[in-house]
Amino acid sequence: MSTSKTKDKYQIAVVPGDGIGKEVMEAAIFVLDALDIDFDYVYGEAGDECLEKTGTALPGETLDIIRNADACLFGAAGETAADVIVKIRQEMKMFANLRPVKAYPNTNALSENIDFMIVRENTEGMYIADEEEYTDEGAVARRIITREAESRIIDFAFNYARENDKSKVTAVHKANVLKKSDGLFKEIFYEVAKDYPDIATEDFYVDATAMYLITQPESFEVIVTTNLFGDILSDEGAGLVGGLGLIPSANIGLDGALFEPVHGSAPDIAGQGKANPIAMMLSSVMMLRYIGENEAADKLDAAILKVLNDANILTGDLGGNASTMEVAQAVKDYL
Repeated sequence: MSTSKTKDKYQIAVVPGDGIGKEVMEAAIFVLDALDIDFDYVYGEAGDECLEKTGTALPGETLDIIRNADACLFGAAGETAADVIVKIRQEMKMFANLRPVKAYPNTNALSENIDFMIVRENTEGMYIADEEEYTDEGAVARRIITREAESRIIDFAFNYARENDKSKVTAVHKANVLKKSDGLFKEIFYEVAKDYPDIATEDFYVDATAMYLITQPESFEVIVTTNLFGDILSDEGAGLVGGLGLIPSANIGLDGALFEPVHGSAPDIAGQGKANPIAMMLSSVMMLRYIGENEAADKLDAAILKVLNDANILTGDLGGNASTMEVAQAVKDYL
C-alpha cells in the first residue's frame, strides 16, 4: 500500500474527534515530531462534540481538509461514527480497509506467532447502513454486493499479499445462506485468484472463521471479506492480541487515505490520561508507509516494539499504570 517518496513536506489532515481520540492523537503527533520529516498539520473537527457545537458531525470544511491532504490521521468518533467515518470513506471512495492483527510482547496475546491482515471492503454491504425507516411491523436494511467493488477489494488483497511476501489469501463469506450476494463474492474471489497463481487460496464461512481465529490463528496471513464481516472479525482479532488498544487501521482509496485506531472514543476513560496510544501510533506507522517514508516507519515501529518489549511503561489495559503521554515519551526516547 506504500508509495514512493515524492515530497520534502507533507500536509497531514488531523481529525482528533471525540473522547480519547484527542489524547491518543496528541501522543501520535508528539512522536511523529521526533522524526526527521517535515509535516504540515491541518486540523479539522468532527464527531459528537462537533455536532453539538456546529450542528453537523462532519463539516464540509473538514472534508475539504482531508481531500487536500497527503493523508489523514483520525482519532475516534463517538455516537456519530456512522455520520463521520463512514461518510468520509464514502465521500473519499476509500474502498479498502486494512486492519493488521499482530502479536506483540507483553500483551497477553493468544499466541506469539499471530500476524495477519484483514482486508475489508469499505463501500457497500450492511455496514453502510442502507436502511429503510422502520415501522410497527419491523425494519428493513439492504445488503448490496457488486461485482465492481468486490473485484476491486479482492484484487487489492491479492496484490497486498504479493507485495508483502504473504503466501495465502483467505476469503470469508456466508455463501451457504446468502447464496446470491456472498455467492457472488466467492465466485469473484476464485476468478481473481487465477491472476495470482503464486498465492494459495482458501475460503471459509464467517462463523467457522470466528472459531478458527481462536483455534488456529497462526494459519491466517491475509483475510479478505465484506464490510460488516470485516468489522466484526477485526474486533475478534484485537481480542487475540491483547485488546483494541493495539489494532491500527488504514482506509485506502484512489484519491486519499485515512489512518485510525480501531478503538472507539471510550467516554468512560476520556480525559483521564489512561488511553493506550499504541494503536494510534501504529496507525501512524501505516501512514508513513503510505506516503513512502519507509525508513521512518521502520524506526517508529521499532521504538514501539522496544517499549512493549521492556514492559516498564505500559497503560492499564496492558497491566501497567503509565499515562498516555508517558508511553508516548518512552517511544520518543527510543526514537
